[in-house]
Amino acid sequence: MMVAEEVFIISQITNNSIRVKKINQELIKQALKMMGHGTKSTIASATGLSVATCGNILNEFLETGEVIETELEEPSGGRPARRYVYNSNFSYIACLYASSEGGQHSLTYQVTNLIGETVDKGFQEVPLADAPAIDGIIESLIGKHPEIKALGIGIPGFVHQGVINVCDIAELLNIPLEAQLRAKYELEVTVDNDMNLTVYGFYKKQNYDEDKTIVVITFPKDNFPGSGMIIDGHIHRGTTQFAGEVSFLPYGISREEQLAQLHRQDTFVALAAKTIMSLITIVNPETIALTGELVSEEHIKGIRNQCKGVIPDEHMPHITLLNHPHEHYMNGLIAITLESLSYHLQLVEKRR
Repeated sequence: MMVAEEVFIISQITNNSIRVKKINQELIKQALKMMGHGTKSTIASATGLSVATCGNILNEFLETGEVIETELEEPSGGRPARRYVYNSNFSYIACLYASSEGGQHSLTYQVTNLIGETVDKGFQEVPLADAPAIDGIIESLIGKHPEIKALGIGIPGFVHQGVINVCDIAELLNIPLEAQLRAKYELEVTVDNDMNLTVYGFYKKQNYDEDKTIVVITFPKDNFPGSGMIIDGHIHRGTTQFAGEVSFLPYGISREEQLAQLHRQDTFVALAAKTIMSLITIVNPETIALTGELVSEEHIKGIRNQCKGVIPDEHMPHITLLNHPHEHYMNGLIAITLESLSYHLQLVEKRR
């Protein structure tokens, strides 16, 4: 009869074996996506795994349909090697974001395959972009595309402990949207802040060679400003997902007066510059991109000049206007949702 300590050790070994296998599976998936196609040998070279390990995992993927076997490699004196291709249409993701810009509620959605290629997309104006409206579109998309295995939802607010507790759309407040959708559809569900997703989409678009720190700030009409931050290549959400809520900075005026000044041409630049200077001193980004109906190219020079009057030149970021923010928003949402289907093991190097 095994003692408790032996049972624990066996359980740990089993768990570690499962984790290792998942990591190896993910390595092979990512290698095939990047390579387009490969043999056991080329995949082994790309991943650092043994040919035998690659062969076993590829056989499992062939059985499930996640990998497809194509024509044989041209022979080079020996037996021709089997060639494998990742099946990007093995499953789909559905991404949707809610908006209340200009007082008009709308839902924008996109369905993609596993390498981000668009399968379906659309835009729908709705009386209220609330949970029932979001659920209605998702139900319709899943009925149309049963291959959907993950959902990504973008909201103009943030989630704390699974509940939306700050949002420009009042009807979404206090809604545990992620849990509701996961329970109903039994799929992987991600609900995230619009600015986190926009900055992530913008960051991914740049194809940086190394990790960078960048910020996107929005100045929307009829709503408070917000920001999204990438710090050293990672979205910074904060302990309670509150990071980026720049409207709560200590401007020395009421929130009502803050909103009024942001909507006046003679006070907008000064207030926007204070917001940007705060982020420069705290985050020290390489780039700050501005978006929203209240900001234009004409404001950028004035904001930059006010910042330069305070911030030393060597610490000044590149300040630019972000064109097509909704494109970056959706691209960030797609990227985050695809990542939710991947197995991650984060390795953190100890700092001495």
